[in-house]
Amino acid sequence: MSLPTVSVVIPARNDAVALERCLAALEDQVMAPLEVVVVDNASTDATAAVARRHGARVVPESRVGIPMAAATGYDAARGEVIARLDADSRPGRDWVARVAHVMATRPQPAVTGVGRFYELRRTGGLVAGVYLGAYYLLCHAALGHHPLWGSSMALRRSAWQDVRARVHDDDGELHDDLDLAFALGPGSPVLLDPLLTVGVSARSLVGAAQVRRRFRRAFRTLRVNWAHLPPWERWAVRLGLRAPS
Repeated sequence: MSLPTVSVVIPARNDAVALERCLAALEDQVMAPLEVVVVDNASTDATAAVARRHGARVVPESRVGIPMAAATGYDAARGEVIARLDADSRPGRDWVARVAHVMATRPQPAVTGVGRFYELRRTGGLVAGVYLGAYYLLCHAALGHHPLWGSSMALRRSAWQDVRARVHDDDGELHDDLDLAFALGPGSPVLLDPLLTVGVSARSLVGAAQVRRRFRRAFRTLRVNWAHLPPWERWAVRLGLRAPS
């Protein structure tokens, strides 16, 4: 079986310490990626230097925001498949190989995985399972299919090129992974693969301000995308009751 080439894209801003661990894990893969693209999102720390030391290709993005950085990375990727990690992701040794295998054997345009919070040694898997389970369940209802989770996901480069014009890469207050899932549309469902697992930090859920920010961005992402295609119309497409727009 011929496996597709995989580019790994990591948007990063002032995250040199976490990025070091992520890149070290990518160097230890049983299947090496075609390339690792680190998007330096106007960092003022050693993010770019760390990336270059580990052999990653550094692509600058001066507009601050994950949607801008992620889109710039996807545009720069050369592989047949664009895999995505966050700087604090810690993929297992078979993560790239799993991405390539799934994309070679399944028809979906994109795949998303699961994770565990590595700071919570005894309960990290359980807490992450509850958090991601709620995210996937609620967003599935909003989208008409599984959402994407930016800490462990991949899509075909051809799929990215097809939806590029529909992605909102000019609004830093959106969740870029959810926005991309909306852009793919209910006619292109996302595969959820429980074997595509990474360790992630729970830092984005620590503190009331962080939680409020995540919810604010989630509702903004829903509002922006539902203006184009509301959920009941998305489900009509998904159930074959109307043609995709």
